Amino acid sequence: MWPCLLLALALLGTVPAIHPAPRQPQGVPAGETTPLYYTVVKKLRTYSGAQRYCQDVYRGRLASVHSAARNQELRKLAQTYNVIISPWIGAVTSRRAGQWKSYWEDSSPWNYANWAPTHPFHIVTTCTTLSIRDGLWRSRFCFQLRPFICQY
Repeated sequence: MWPCLLLALALLGTVPAIHPAPRQPQGVPAGETTPLYYTVVKKLRTYSGAQRYCQDVYRGRLASVHSAARNQELRKLAQTYNVIISPWIGAVTSRRAGQWKSYWEDSSPWNYANWAPTHPFHIVTTCTTLSIRDGLWRSRFCFQLRPFICQY
């Protein structure tokens, strides 16, 4: 009898049907309007492999960073996962229309950067990592195997 009663109540909307607990979004720093969810994936992937993983598993993308607060938040998140190698974030630097430009893979505006000295590289197309040690971004060859941060 109880299973039937619970099913009836769930269908009427008085008791929630079985759903996973909602994930809590990270805070929304100044300059950003939409709360996003983030996760650090410790599996080592190339940049393109990480991007595919974020799309396939989370229906998301590699993280884009639009403020110092978000940068610090993602750095701390990676530290809590005990990540040793700096993870990929969703920025690429390449030559476009004869000039070197950095851009976010999710097509969001390039309105914040936190490059380490001498970065980004302007030699070949490179992908970007977020240092868990100092929070600075560094250019890396996109075929390297690294952990990564997904946003969704």
